[in-house]
Amino acid sequence: MRVLLTGHKGYLGTVMAPVLAAAGHEVVGLDSGLFEECLLGPAPVEPPGHLVDLRDVTPDLVQGIDAVVHLAALSNDPLGSLAPQLTYDINQHASVRLARLAKEAGVSRFLYASTCSVYGAANAHALVDEDAPLRPVTPYAESKVRVEEEVHGLADSDFTPVFLRNATAFGFSPRLRADIVLNNLVGHAYLSGKVLVLSDGTPWRPLVHAKDIAAAFTAALSADRNAVHAKAFNIGTERNNLTVAQIAGKVVEAVPGSELVITGETGADPRSYRVDFSRFRDAVGFDCEWSVKAGAVELVDAYQRFGLTSGRFEQRYTRLAWLKSRTNAGGIDESLRRRS
Repeated sequence: MRVLLTGHKGYLGTVMAPVLAAAGHEVVGLDSGLFEECLLGPAPVEPPGHLVDLRDVTPDLVQGIDAVVHLAALSNDPLGSLAPQLTYDINQHASVRLARLAKEAGVSRFLYASTCSVYGAANAHALVDEDAPLRPVTPYAESKVRVEEEVHGLADSDFTPVFLRNATAFGFSPRLRADIVLNNLVGHAYLSGKVLVLSDGTPWRPLVHAKDIAAAFTAALSADRNAVHAKAFNIGTERNNLTVAQIAGKVVEAVPGSELVITGETGADPRSYRVDFSRFRDAVGFDCEWSVKAGAVELVDAYQRFGLTSGRFEQRYTRLAWLKSRTNAGGIDESLRRRS
């Protein structure tokens, strides 16, 4: 298929583009370029694409496209809470508009990157499946819930939306993110020798490697329509349902000489949930490969190979810090659009 991949210059998109291409798809990228410079290691070979803000997509950009893989978003809770209206403008309104434009252009399949954080403060004693109540506790998660609801209403015999609720991502990407839990813990351990946990360590988190997310989306593209049409799927594996303290323990095992420090200074996190991932396995026959420990080892190797420094870790690879620095330097305006 000819696939439009939004966010192809982001953390997940940089990993997903070559996976889609290897599966035989013709990939066309679309990205605002906000995080184009957030590289660790050499720049990747990228597909041809459009440097366009999601809010400014025009109908011609989806003409001749068979499927859309929609990753582009303000991608975490701190960013979403910084400017909630921008989060809704980009993550919700622009995403729904893209889906409408895609449907009008004859796109047959629309894969939407949602999140397991839509479950919010769930019962951590039971596995949460796709039928569980949605209890988003941040603008980021709320925006994802709203898109699922609105785009679901567009589904018909010619337009198949699929909602992939990714667990918390981890693993190396040439466009690194340091503000997601495993990547952050491994980075601190590598740079300081301490695996620093600011919460009490008790919240449960479901984790999934970036490469497994890419493989899951690729599987959803070619899956039988009846198996995925207008359905939501949790993406991850039960093996990677771990408490923050357990995740930190895996990091200690992966980083020689590191020690675990749980300060508890931020208290308990209301976002605590364990997730059931069986529905996607049963529908598509896909299962994840990467363990948290293997991902931690991979990250240590990449940090060593490419010479990670504390300054870049805190500024260039932390999304909120990067946007603030680019805004202060005049490269981004108050609406988070790049200045020409």
